[in-house]
Amino acid sequence: MKRSLLIFFLLLCVLRGQSQVEMAAKLNAFYACVGLVNPSVEFALSPKSTLQTEVVYSPWKSVNGHKMNFGILMTEYRWHLKGHFNGVYFGANAGMQMFKISKPYIEHGKLRFNTGYAKGAGAMLGLSVGYEKIFAERWIFDAFLSWSRMWSYYNGYDTNNEIMMYPEGHENDNPPDPWNGSAEWYPNKVGISLGYIFNKK
Repeated sequence: MKRSLLIFFLLLCVLRGQSQVEMAAKLNAFYACVGLVNPSVEFALSPKSTLQTEVVYSPWKSVNGHKMNFGILMTEYRWHLKGHFNGVYFGANAGMQMFKISKPYIEHGKLRFNTGYAKGAGAMLGLSVGYEKIFAERWIFDAFLSWSRMWSYYNGYDTNNEIMMYPEGHENDNPPDPWNGSAEWYPNKVGISLGYIFNKK
């Protein structure tokens, strides 16, 4: 994932140097407050549409004893009601992820985590809504929320880092199959990003 971040920033530099397309380079301030890295680049395609590419990376091996290491690469098409980088927009996104996390769940209104952890990969398709505003000529504010369908494929591990050969739903498999999968609805991104617009027209 560190390599993906490096490629992301190199791509930004190349596009910045060779392109005259309006684009905004942003960082999610909300995620930064909880230790997640979420840079993004949004390109103007037409007067009312843009395309955004972003990376989300959690560098933490664990948080309070729970595995929380993951990376997401996502692309989103946005349709702006007033014009790109201006006001309300609606979007559709697709992404892929790799993870090593203790799966969260809600019980009796409280957020809890599984005692073991899952290691695997997945894909997602989502819809988003957001609001952008330009201030101080070239700076941009972007608030957004996206909800998605996520498909995950993974191996489960117990607290001793031993692979679970009979995961939930596969207790009677013969021979044992450690691979598991799930499909769930989850928010795949939320935040407030601040950024700078290059090649502003």
